[in-house]
Amino acid sequence: MIETERLLLRPWREADKPVFHALVNTPRMMEHFGGPVPQAKHDLILDRQMAQQALHGHCMWAVELRATGELAGVCGLRTGGHPGTPVLEELEIGWRIGEAHWGKGIAREAAQASMAWGWANTDRPRIAAWTVAGNTRSWGLMERLGMQRRADLDFHHPDYAADDPMGALIVYAIDRPGSALA
Repeated sequence: MIETERLLLRPWREADKPVFHALVNTPRMMEHFGGPVPQAKHDLILDRQMAQQALHGHCMWAVELRATGELAGVCGLRTGGHPGTPVLEELEIGWRIGEAHWGKGIAREAAQASMAWGWANTDRPRIAAWTVAGNTRSWGLMERLGMQRRADLDFHHPDYAADDPMGALIVYAIDRPGSALA
């Protein structure tokens, strides 16, 4: 679907489910998501991404290394945030790159390609991303992508108890290039 120098961002396949689960279900990978989870939870995430792809023509795609075909993680765009939050109508960019691929610029390369695709193929006025405040690697990448902190859009994730700090999310966003807001 999207090719970069090193990566292929593509729709998910059923066969990706156990590979994705093994890749991301480690204590370090799941540190900011409440810890490792059963495979069924990751399968549901990929089912939702496949539905997003079918409905909108995009999702948070599988990130594959072009040289080897190895699954390196996930990155892409998801339409719509969480009900009852200020991000409900946002076009979200997100990523999770496996530990073996950290520090190689893969998340940034995939995110830049996803954002370029979003600007070229949607009419959305901005792209947003969110994470827990403690995930400095994630919001650091948001800043390197040119995104600005949007405290007015911060929210508590509806899947977490009100007193659970894992649910307190900070939001970054970038306006469409060339827009009056950019």
